[in-house]
Amino acid sequence: MNRYFCYYNLHKHVFSSKNVKTGLVDKDLYSTTVKLVDCVFKVSEAGRQRVLKEQRKNVHAGVVGNIIAVNLSLDDLDDQLDELTELTYNPYKYDSFVVKETGKRVETADTVYLLKKRVFAKGVR
Repeated sequence: MNRYFCYYNLHKHVFSSKNVKTGLVDKDLYSTTVKLVDCVFKVSEAGRQRVLKEQRKNVHAGVVGNIIAVNLSLDDLDDQLDELTELTYNPYKYDSFVVKETGKRVETADTVYLLKKRVFAKGVR
């Protein structure tokens, strides 16, 4: 199974998925919703510093994992949202992804849902 680096694409307003092995974005995987498993949260510190210096966004943070599904119906997820932890990343406030409610640093998760610019996870560590 191929692993992908998924991030929010500011130009297309969807999530883009880059194959970790090839380094290429898979155009078939552009989506407003993505489900991944066996996930690791990645933030390039050099990219973050460039954002802080230039005050301009660039792709430097995302989730690496195995894509299970794209273009999920939000109705399918409504009953699961209570079981999930919402995460966030803001390069001006944090150097990693964090739990939105507490600000606690997050490194990995069993399952991640990327939904319309938001990140939800299960099995957060």
